[in-house]
Amino acid sequence: MSTAPESPMKVLVYSDDANVRAQVRLAIGRRPAADLPAVEYVEVATQPAVVARLDEGDIDVAVVDAEAQPAGGLGVCRQAKDEVYDCPPVLAIIARRDDGWLATWSRADAVVALPLDPMAVARSVADLMRRRAASRLPVL
Repeated sequence: MSTAPESPMKVLVYSDDANVRAQVRLAIGRRPAADLPAVEYVEVATQPAVVARLDEGDIDVAVVDAEAQPAGGLGVCRQAKDEVYDCPPVLAIIARRDDGWLATWSRADAVVALPLDPMAVARSVADLMRRRAASRLPVL
C-alpha cells in the first residue's frame, strides 16, 4: 500500500526541442519515487508560455533546457526566480558541465548535464518535489 499523496504534482518542462521534452518525461516517469504522488506534465516551448504557467501558481517543479532557443532555460530560470511569487524549484539541464557556474547564476535549485542520466534526473526531480511539498505544509 502506497503512502504517497493522491493529488498529482505538476512538473513544467521547458524546451523548444520536443525530443528534449520527451527525454525529460521518460527520465522522470509517472512517479519518480514511491513516496511521491504521480507527475502531471506541463510542456512548454517558449519563454512567454513558461512565465504564463508559472504565474498561474500551480506548478510544483520546473525543468528548463539551457540550450532552448531563442530564450535559454537559464535566463528563463533567473527571470522566474526574480519575478514569480513563490517560484517553484527549478532543475536546469546544461549541455556542458562547465556551464555549472551559469546555472548557479540563474539560481537553479539543481543541475544535470547532457546526456541525461535518467536516474539522476528522477532523483533530482524527486528531491525538488519533496522540497516543494514541505514548503507547502501548514506551520503549527
